[in-house]
Amino acid sequence: MAIVEVKVPQLSESVAEATLLQWKKKPGEPVAADEILIEIETDKVVLEVPAPAAGVLSEIVVGDGGTVVSEQVIARIDTTGKAAATAAAAAPVAASTAVAAPATAPAPAPATVAAAAIAMPAAAKLMADHGLAPGSVAGTGKDGRITKGDVLAAVAAPKPAAAPAAIPTGVPAKALPQVSAPLGLSPALANRPEQRVPMTRLRARIAERLLQSQATNAILTTFNEVNMAPVMELRKKYQERFEKEHGVKLGFMSFFVKAAVHALKKFPILNASVDGNDIVYHGYFDIGIAVGSPRGLVVPILRNADQLSFADIEKKIADFGKRAAEGKLGIEEMTGGTFSISNGGVFGSMLSTPIINPPQSAILGVHATKERPVVENGQIVIRPINYLALSYDHRIIDGREAVLGLVAMKEALEDPARLLFNI
Repeated sequence: MAIVEVKVPQLSESVAEATLLQWKKKPGEPVAADEILIEIETDKVVLEVPAPAAGVLSEIVVGDGGTVVSEQVIARIDTTGKAAATAAAAAPVAASTAVAAPATAPAPAPATVAAAAIAMPAAAKLMADHGLAPGSVAGTGKDGRITKGDVLAAVAAPKPAAAPAAIPTGVPAKALPQVSAPLGLSPALANRPEQRVPMTRLRARIAERLLQSQATNAILTTFNEVNMAPVMELRKKYQERFEKEHGVKLGFMSFFVKAAVHALKKFPILNASVDGNDIVYHGYFDIGIAVGSPRGLVVPILRNADQLSFADIEKKIADFGKRAAEGKLGIEEMTGGTFSISNGGVFGSMLSTPIINPPQSAILGVHATKERPVVENGQIVIRPINYLALSYDHRIIDGREAVLGLVAMKEALEDPARLLFNI
């Protein structure tokens, strides 16, 4: 018997441990080389663990939800395939044992186990959010996997009128008051179930960093409004040719990135960070782009953004968005950064005060562009206006630099030619 160990990938120095999600194979099942066996969630990304060799999954060392560290053995593969015969021979024994087992300890339903094993990560999270049992959703994806669409369809489906109320996780049934006689509750408050779901590692990490930012930074926000008409006209004029030439659409984010870099060059303190009693000035421009994903907010980094063309920026941002939705961003892609941009406008936000991403000292908040009445030369006119918000660490950035930096971004967007001549 030739046994190959399946190990946790090498995690970054900043990640101490990770959590196993759901095994896609059961002991005794055949696996192909490089077939994904399980996904591992860290506080930054989800990593896929492929099979190091073809054979039969002979043993799962750490089950679903287990906590693991770098290089830890989590399973073993028999490359000779003998484990398949062993599992098949053991099947009748297992069946007879199940028949002889006391009625108080029935074997788990195979359908439930199978369904739990093939739920995609986004689908599994959505099922947990809605309190759906693992075996209650039929999968229509490849190889019977449960997709996010399957879960949404199950949630939208009408429920039987006689279905009992869901029991909160971890609460004994005998501890729950009867609906017919609630303890001190009026009938209007009956049938109000609750569900307790532990935070994912990513969500817990986001919470930790946001609290850290507010506890350690003296955050202040300054605002300005930008007439986006020049950018919109330029984009409309060259959109078709740009897409044909570069294979990607010309969006607004490349303009915001270019305008931010333009301002950071003029006011380097906005691109700096605090290290103890020192101010670290960065001679490079690594811009974090906040991206929403099914697991939460992630901030991949545009390295050396000052050296990237509009097309380079648009391609990288599109790639970030696609891989964030699939949970395939690498840890190294979200490490570092000297300044961040958060675009709440894609969700319709009009105004916000973004929180600084430590150890950075400033972040730009971009919002929805809407037609609004403004005054120009004593006349009220309608213009497409976007409100920009710059949150900054007042410990090292004074109001003068913050306000002038935001004005520099505004002027670059209202006159994009400035970006060509760096003025």
